[in-house]
Amino acid sequence: MKKIIILVSGLLFNLVVFAQIKDVDAVKAILKQYSDAVTKLDITGTEKLFTPDSKIFESGGSEGSYAHYMEHHLLPELKQFVSFKFNDYKVEVQLDGNYAFAVETYNYVIVTDKNKDEVKRKGIATSVLKKSNNEWKIMILHNSSRK
Repeated sequence: MKKIIILVSGLLFNLVVFAQIKDVDAVKAILKQYSDAVTKLDITGTEKLFTPDSKIFESGGSEGSYAHYMEHHLLPELKQFVSFKFNDYKVEVQLDGNYAFAVETYNYVIVTDKNKDEVKRKGIATSVLKKSNNEWKIMILHNSSRK
């Protein structure tokens, strides 16, 4: 009987660990889809990565929902760039039930359309994602940068 209990316990533990790994990978995939879209300077369809009631914060300011941020901030800004490249990207994800907490660190280089100026920055982003209907979406995104 003890052997069966130990075997079942071990199997359950492995299932939980596998589910957590799967969820961490899914969260990382959502964050990657978003950063890939930004580097392509084409954020078409990225609204599906965010909850409708999302909140975006950038460098000390509230940008409203992702839909508002996209229309009034991100799209106009991306139109002024020739390129946007991330490097030294790292991400850490912690899960707590149907919520995930992510910290992304990176460096980036933007080349502007005007004068072809290069802007180099070190950035960090923190995100809260929510799992609903077996799908992860970004609820809160806060990013900032410095020289």
